[in-house]
Amino acid sequence: MILSTLSQSDRYAGLHPLFPLAFDYMRNTDLYALAPGRYPIAGEDLFAIVEHVPGRTREMARLEAHRRYIDIQLVLDGIDEMGWKPLADCYNPVSEHSVEKDIRFFHDAPATWIATPPDHFCIFFPEDAHAPLVSEGKIRKVIFKIAV
Repeated sequence: MILSTLSQSDRYAGLHPLFPLAFDYMRNTDLYALAPGRYPIAGEDLFAIVEHVPGRTREMARLEAHRRYIDIQLVLDGIDEMGWKPLADCYNPVSEHSVEKDIRFFHDAPATWIATPPDHFCIFFPEDAHAPLVSEGKIRKVIFKIAV
């Protein structure tokens, strides 16, 4: 898991061949003008999901993990207090992994919480379980899905 600012994104561009394209899209697109929905960038290998939703409580949030995609979750408005726990330490799954949706949820509690303000992002790799969208207000964010 990585927490950083958009201004420092060049530090992480070398971690994956598609990260530079994702960070260029972040910097060169009016993300605030995008309506909620899914936006293709490089087919199924890289796409963005725009969300503008009310936050939920820590108790309502569930840890989730993905196998096929890395998430870069960029907060635009609000503060998204995201829970995190190593996937290897998650022992209480809600169900089996959904191949179709590339997600598995867990009843486990996060090991820590990361308050992520606007213009900051978290990168969650497949070994990172995360519980996003925790806030007292609305959150506008973009989730970039990068194929492993």
